[in-house]
Amino acid sequence: MTRNSPTTRPRLTVIGTGYLGATHAVCMAELGFEVMAVDVDTTKIERLARGETPFYEPGLDELLRRNLAAGRLRFTTSFAEVADFGEVHFLCVGTPQRPDGRGADLRYLHSAVSSLAPHLRRRCLVVGKSTVPVGTAADLAARLAAEAPAGASAEVAWNPEFLREGFAVEDTLRPDRLVIGVASPAAEAKLRAVYEPITGQHGTPLIVTDFATAELVKVAANAFLATKISYINAMSEVCEAVDADVTTLAQALSLDARIGGKFLRPGVGFGGGCLPKDIRAFQARAEELGVGASLGFLRQVDEINLRRRQRVVTLARKAVGGSLAGRRVAVLGAAFKPNSDDVRDSPALAVAELIAAEGADVVVYDPMAMENAARVRPELGYAPSAAEAITGAEVTVLLTEWAEFTELDPAAIAERAATSTVIDARHALDRDRWQRAGWTYLAPGRPVPDLARLPRPRSERLAMATARGVS
Repeated sequence: MTRNSPTTRPRLTVIGTGYLGATHAVCMAELGFEVMAVDVDTTKIERLARGETPFYEPGLDELLRRNLAAGRLRFTTSFAEVADFGEVHFLCVGTPQRPDGRGADLRYLHSAVSSLAPHLRRRCLVVGKSTVPVGTAADLAARLAAEAPAGASAEVAWNPEFLREGFAVEDTLRPDRLVIGVASPAAEAKLRAVYEPITGQHGTPLIVTDFATAELVKVAANAFLATKISYINAMSEVCEAVDADVTTLAQALSLDARIGGKFLRPGVGFGGGCLPKDIRAFQARAEELGVGASLGFLRQVDEINLRRRQRVVTLARKAVGGSLAGRRVAVLGAAFKPNSDDVRDSPALAVAELIAAEGADVVVYDPMAMENAARVRPELGYAPSAAEAITGAEVTVLLTEWAEFTELDPAAIAERAATSTVIDARHALDRDRWQRAGWTYLAPGRPVPDLARLPRPRSERLAMATARGVS
């Protein structure tokens, strides 16, 4: 792997050790940099220093332990220490949705800058990676110039992240593009030196632009992806109205080179800590800038996305004869996507909660997100395996497309279910295989069989037979 030479390699710090910050710190150390990360959460810092990541991300634990052992990576709670250590400081704190509206909550970002600025006494570069409303970088540049002892020598740049949960290591070490918003040739040169191991070895395109364009790239990308997901889910609603098949429709659309197949997969919609809050913050900022009409369509994108959750509940209700009260429902999946333990704005957990609210006995299983799910939804039931969750269930609902679920043997688990009815909300299962194993297969946007003719649960069939005097 190409590495910067010791004489030109800048020392890096990372402010914030959540999902973005911890991943960035570990991966930059893997590229050969000396890295120090800081956080106000002492417990998180202690765990990371022991080689334990506070979230699940494939491959990250191994890289963390390797770089700790190599001495390239350290963790601290002292902003004075990181200011003294580093030449390039990456801001990687969260920017969640404001509790009082749709805009971005920048309190953590401003707090981090307030903690760092008084200690910046020499020339340095403060690089924002957090997703922020356009205009934030210029505001922070003015703040730093006023509050840092180094004055204008403490420059700002913006370098948005494009991480996909479950693929964050790959996306950091081998990204498809790098974007840097800078205000001086010196800032550009410094960031080129930081990313030379990536651009030099992999030929990754590096786009140099101004603050505002760099800030817009991330939210514009997320808005486009959210729109494409909601578009195919809107088509799913149309398919349901005319008994058409949305999966075949999506396949036909994907063969058009202008459209392509990525993010054109129908299902229960998007969630997680990025897309939902980012499109809402983008709308809010556009309204502040007087161009709200330009992004008015994103409100419909959001509404379509949320509506798909209720559609799954409707299917589940119909599958059990019209009422979910007292019915046992197995929910496969709690994380918002596979290869993650993130349950923030998870469609899977939201659907489980909606079904439980109708009186159902909901039992959830997820390979990685059980602890997080139980923390935020303790009222739901949880099982130690998919088979245990399905045992006695009158309907099974697949809500996160983990490989573990797609590889289930439908014939083997059919004997555990009270009724062999599955709702494939993510269109992840092999419909023919499950139907051959005796399951009634339902999925949003696909033709629905006559639900009135679905088999009754085994317990009901037994009770009816007993009433007729049949053993």
